[in-house]
Amino acid sequence: MGWHVRVIRNRYADSVRLMAIARDVRAKPGVARCELGMGTPANLELLAGLKATAEATPADLVVAVEGDEDAAREALASVERALSQAGTGAGSERTRERPRSLALAASEMASGANLALISVPGEYATLEAHRALSRGMHVFLFSDHVPLEAEVELKRRAVDRGLLVMGPECGTAMLGGVGLGFANAVRPGRVGIVAAAGTGAQESACLLDAVGAGVSHIIGVGGRDLSEAVGGLMFIQAMRLLADDPQTDTLLLVSKSPTAAGVRALGSALPTSKRVVASFVGWQGESAPLEVHATLEAGALAAAGARPVDLRPLEAQLDARRIPGHLLLGLYSGGSLAHEAATLLEPELGPLAGNVGGGPRLDTAEVLAGRLLDTPPSGDGTHVLLDLGEAEYTRGRPHPMVDPEPRAELLARVAEHQHLGCVLLDVVLGYASHPDPARVLAPAVARAAGHAVVIARVCGTRDDPQDLRRQERTLRRAGAILAPSNAAAARLALRALRAGGDRSRCRDSG
Repeated sequence: MGWHVRVIRNRYADSVRLMAIARDVRAKPGVARCELGMGTPANLELLAGLKATAEATPADLVVAVEGDEDAAREALASVERALSQAGTGAGSERTRERPRSLALAASEMASGANLALISVPGEYATLEAHRALSRGMHVFLFSDHVPLEAEVELKRRAVDRGLLVMGPECGTAMLGGVGLGFANAVRPGRVGIVAAAGTGAQESACLLDAVGAGVSHIIGVGGRDLSEAVGGLMFIQAMRLLADDPQTDTLLLVSKSPTAAGVRALGSALPTSKRVVASFVGWQGESAPLEVHATLEAGALAAAGARPVDLRPLEAQLDARRIPGHLLLGLYSGGSLAHEAATLLEPELGPLAGNVGGGPRLDTAEVLAGRLLDTPPSGDGTHVLLDLGEAEYTRGRPHPMVDPEPRAELLARVAEHQHLGCVLLDVVLGYASHPDPARVLAPAVARAAGHAVVIARVCGTRDDPQDLRRQERTLRRAGAILAPSNAAAARLALRALRAGGDRSRCRDSG
């Protein structure tokens, strides 16, 4: 078994499509790994760290497969077939040559284009975004590693032209019912979402869908927009555009708790013609110029004018169980969902180890080896919360929303740990996510549920391609308790730890 590398010269494919192709190839017998990417210095360095080498330029596509020789050869051929099928429409006799520039692509659209989705390496993304703005197009900037000063320049230019720059690192948007990046199939409605957080926007939209409120548009702005340097440029621009939208009557703003400067920037630009509600996760401010809630759930329900789901039946299930362990393990694929959980858990559990909370940061290699519940400072471990979508866990791997297998493997390694009392999971559905994540996670969930309480939040809708009801049914059969929101899942986890194991590990919440 070894690496087999092929370089396809002068061939571009966006990262979302490459992640989907790589996921399919990894499932083939005899294939241990598959890495697809443009031949940028960063990607070549990543491959070198995996002991695979390639000579390529940023304009070339690199395909690397680790596996048996015959399996790798077939995998390489399947990648080329998948790439050749891109752009082949139903009934077409041959694959059309794909446009090789933004200008050519826009000119080929009969009705004209007003939005460009940019998913190229960060060092090239800024130029492409400027080209799109020059053509009068809104920009959905999926790319990361865009310098802060470039973001500010792009957004100022967009504001001057009455356009949007959604990003960088914008994972989710939905305009006129069309999802961009990771998005759910939500029903149309009267709430317009402006979000600095991808899975935060998805959770908010799915909660609105669940209570029948629906969504008019989702405008992602990137995680740095409310920073002092950017000054909320796109939050303000998005609010301005939604205020003029006749299909929107309520604006829901979604972000981690902003700085005082960020709140002032928003307060100075609030539309007077529309109701504005905010979900500022972890918000502890005493006053604000708008209606603010500290969880995604509370903000979405307030925007919809709905009441939360009654948790008493689930609480009764937890109270009836006596769990031997006392430690909590949160394994998240959504960064915003992990952050929200941490803001609810830490007031009772104290600082959480991992890469989200205020406790010690865990060594990546130790975590991947399954040694994550035996971490100091306590002699028998500490509570752990991990965002597995962060760079240290996706280097050389797809995002866990695209490939849930590594998370399932990690859970299986610690499922029977003697001190494990409760497991928290998020399962994010929608376009671009794995087609059946519950099936992949179910064996590890079942193993953990035999020793601890497993609580999961499935963030999705009935119309998502994965089918929310089917995903929930699979996880229930594996032994998971399903929460109606991510915030509810965190609260149920606290109750589980109080009901079983060493109750003194939880602080009295009153």
